[in-house]
Amino acid sequence: MTTTRTRHPYLDHPGPIPFAHRGGDADGLENTAFQFRRAAEAGYRYMETDVHVTADGVLVAFHDDTLDRVTDGTGRIAELPWSEVRQARVAGREPVPLFSELLETFPDCRWNVDVKEEGALLPLLDLLERAKAWDRVCVGSFSESRVARAQRLAGPRLATSYGVAGVLALRLRSWGLPLGPRATALAAQVPVSRAGIPVVDRRFVRTAHARGLRVHVWTVNDSVRMHRLLDLGVDGIMTDHIDTLRAVMTDRGVWA
Repeated sequence: MTTTRTRHPYLDHPGPIPFAHRGGDADGLENTAFQFRRAAEAGYRYMETDVHVTADGVLVAFHDDTLDRVTDGTGRIAELPWSEVRQARVAGREPVPLFSELLETFPDCRWNVDVKEEGALLPLLDLLERAKAWDRVCVGSFSESRVARAQRLAGPRLATSYGVAGVLALRLRSWGLPLGPRATALAAQVPVSRAGIPVVDRRFVRTAHARGLRVHVWTVNDSVRMHRLLDLGVDGIMTDHIDTLRAVMTDRGVWA
């Protein structure tokens, strides 16, 4: 029997949710306004991104701790002022965006936000309050304590997903062990497998749904696996290959 829980506005979507992971992967332009715009023009309304905070407290949408891998700049974001980070170009072309700019530029989009460091949490929550964007953001992190802190500070107006510990407890419960995470988050956002051990199967999805949780799977880039996951009844898929996922969901009649 499925647990009855209050539905957060973030989850108001007819059918499985297609997420553009970092906006998708086009010419290495991840987490840029250019790439999020491409995803939005392709019909995506749910975007996945990450946030860090600069040395002077500016919240940016960026995955890595450092600029080195994807930009022409170098250095740890937490140790650099915004005046330096803003000069870096992703793939030598596109600037690192402020998360506030993404919220403003794409007002019809909802955002799945991975808070990459503790220092980024308060600036993010402050921004959501100023922008009145609580309905548009789901916060996640590998750190269970960070997610719990976000919940304590923001309360039920903030949608959250489980960290690693919550997902592990849910996986164990699906195997019949008398364990389970506290029913505080709205979603379990998980990889297909971890260290060679399957995470998402029919038992996992059934157990999550019985606890009123949505299952969102990352990062899935091939059509065969997309079809298999949708057959299992997952509630969302995050992909770098936005054209592939759109084609799969269109073929199944669930693109919306």
